[in-house]
Amino acid sequence: MSEIHPNQRVAVLADSQNLYHTAQSMYTRNIDYAALLEESVSDRELTRAIAYVIRADAPEEESFFDALVDIGFETQIKDIKTFPDGSKKADWDVGICLDAITLANHVDTIVLCTGDGDFTRLCHHLKHEGVRIEVICFAESTADELVEAADSFVDMSEDTDRFLL
Repeated sequence: MSEIHPNQRVAVLADSQNLYHTAQSMYTRNIDYAALLEESVSDRELTRAIAYVIRADAPEEESFFDALVDIGFETQIKDIKTFPDGSKKADWDVGICLDAITLANHVDTIVLCTGDGDFTRLCHHLKHEGVRIEVICFAESTADELVEAADSFVDMSEDTDRFLL
């Protein structure tokens, strides 16, 4: 594990669907992405910040995407898929993993903003490559194995006035 230092290069990967659903179900509020990015970078050198979002033709989603860009995030946008039986699917797990692995040679730390335990194996791989892994999410919805795999964990539930709008 690399230690935190002032010139540390950081990439922030935000699983917006995971964050959104947790914030809505637990607090009926939205994520403050400016505060999330500020906490993630913490006076280090930001290399990339990517927010992975789903286009579901919801009202005001384009203004949300624009706001993310204004804050400093690149947006990766995927259209929601609707199947013949009416079920819907949209996730960025593979895209987040590919970007994290690609960025690993260019950063010292990757901050995963998600509670999804599917990223546990990714954490192990990146740590083996010498990358520090930090996770920021709500403890109540974050998989224990993801917290254990990370070098550090920030529980957004401990400061909802900061992390929620």
